[in-house]
Amino acid sequence: METVDLIIHARWIVPVLPRNTVLTQHAIVIHQGHILAVLPQDKVAKRYTAVVEQRFDDHCITPGLINNHTHAAMSLLRGLADDLPLMTWLNDHIWPAEAKWVSEPFVEAGSELAIAEMLRGGTTCFNDMYFFPDVTARVVDASGIRANLGMIFIEFPSAWAANSAEYLRKGEQLHDRYNRHTRLTTSYAPHAPYTVSDDSLTSIITNAEELDVPIHMHIHETAGEVSQGVEQLGVRPLERLKDLGLLSPRLTAVHMTQLTDEEISWCAEAGVHIAHCPQSNLKLASGFAPIAKLAQQGVNITIGTDGAASNNGLDMFAEMKQTALLAKAVAQDASAVPAYEVLEMATINAAKALGLNDKVGSIETGKAADIIAIDLGDIESQPCYEVISQLIYATGRDKVTDVWVEGKALLKDRQLTTLNRPKIIETAQDWADKIRQTT
Repeated sequence: METVDLIIHARWIVPVLPRNTVLTQHAIVIHQGHILAVLPQDKVAKRYTAVVEQRFDDHCITPGLINNHTHAAMSLLRGLADDLPLMTWLNDHIWPAEAKWVSEPFVEAGSELAIAEMLRGGTTCFNDMYFFPDVTARVVDASGIRANLGMIFIEFPSAWAANSAEYLRKGEQLHDRYNRHTRLTTSYAPHAPYTVSDDSLTSIITNAEELDVPIHMHIHETAGEVSQGVEQLGVRPLERLKDLGLLSPRLTAVHMTQLTDEEISWCAEAGVHIAHCPQSNLKLASGFAPIAKLAQQGVNITIGTDGAASNNGLDMFAEMKQTALLAKAVAQDASAVPAYEVLEMATINAAKALGLNDKVGSIETGKAADIIAIDLGDIESQPCYEVISQLIYATGRDKVTDVWVEGKALLKDRQLTTLNRPKIIETAQDWADKIRQTT
């Protein structure tokens, strides 16, 4: 008998790979943070003994969800300026609030709030784009979650950097500091075509090649953005980015609600990844990403929540359901984007976009044990005919009971193990009191 750290038995395991697979009465064997085996329970009992053994008789175990686009610290601005168009929301409310309040303490408190929310909802990895990523990195390190942190870039000064050179320098420092971290990676995060110049984008493309990191950018978020690009430069933003050489397998293009058939072909040919944020797109009336068309062309589609300031939550279960329903409605095809494809978008597809698909995104031997347990035994889940469909169409984040990252329990029986829930709530309320007095 081989002794291991942890064995998790479950009624169902959805490994994501192989596709559309559900394993019944299986167990996951975990040792030193990695998956050692996935076997029928009777076979595990004959081969392994564990320091800790857990049984989830009414649960489904899946890979941890990957939120492939968010602004974690903006959780402190949740609900600040609702029911407004994007540019009004940004120019008149969010950017002024950020100019006054964004600081190391703000980002620390906002990141803790966001990470606590994400862990409670089954998210084990997030792709972030925000100021003071070094502060978010410290919270990531302490909390145990996995993250890709954006080396943020925007042409105007902020509390984080005064000019283009400082944005690039601080980004490289972040990358160098965490280059060997097992749970923390980096990517370049130029904000958007309308806030980053050609010269800066050229430098970012070169640096990304040298550092071998992804690039993460808002693109074609609204019709207004596209028309502004045409008016100012004579071309749609995506064509401008294509001419600069930005379209490649390094790029995750966020939102992409305004796409022609030709532009979809460009993305497919170049290997561009899409970060689809359905609820934020709906709330800001940004438009509908043509997810079914993108999927038909073989584009790698992932899912993000965007920030809690424009959503107003970091709920990947809600995003998965919305992704499936919207794709069907836009395509006018009820068979478009089936449930198992949506689960892939929130797991292995996102891992691929981040360059982490050899480590996470599926339950396979050798990968990190980033997994979650979802209770399907309660009344809202009855009866259960098709497990994966149940996860997408009839399950909420409240059904997540346990979360592990690298085999470490970060949520146990719905309780956070590395974060202080009462303190996080108190701190968020203190920040709200200050921000409310000046808006």
